Amino acid sequence: MTEPGNTLNGVDRDALNGTLEAVEKNPQLAQVTFTLGADWKGGCRQSSVTGSTRQAGATIDSRTARYTLESDEPAALLGSDTAASPGEYVLQALAGCYAVTFATHAASRGIELSALRLDMEVDFDLQGFLGLDEDTRPGAQEIRVTAHVESPNTPRESLRELTELVQRHSPIHDTLAREVRVSTSLA
Repeated sequence: MTEPGNTLNGVDRDALNGTLEAVEKNPQLAQVTFTLGADWKGGCRQSSVTGSTRQAGATIDSRTARYTLESDEPAALLGSDTAASPGEYVLQALAGCYAVTFATHAASRGIELSALRLDMEVDFDLQGFLGLDEDTRPGAQEIRVTAHVESPNTPRESLRELTELVQRHSPIHDTLAREVRVSTSLA
């Protein structure tokens, strides 16, 4: 796959280097906040719309697009099966972040990716959610990812190292693997 200019894996390497330099000079630029508004639609359904994105406390004015995300549960899990489940969105969030992290870190190392597919599974034990067993956590028990990474000129060992690097540097992987403070307040 031929890419224009200094682009590799769909990543503009000049822009990547510019971002690295800018953040090294001004570490506050590394502080990014995403926002979302969510409305319950009855039953297990809800609809969310993305909001503003902030960097270093300032709204990124160039990002004006808003995206709608719908969620529901399968009928077997009390939903009406009209959209992806929150559990599937967890996998999507991780998949999306892995794709960004693979493409970016591969590009910064001069690794050309010809294909990337992620097979993903997440396990939940509903006893925790339903309050049937207070010793069972309601959250995910385990997430499994199999990365199918192809590169025309990169040895398998280098792809294995890239995969390990992705796990260490993926923000969503880190969010899921470590404790994160979540605060919820009643308006």
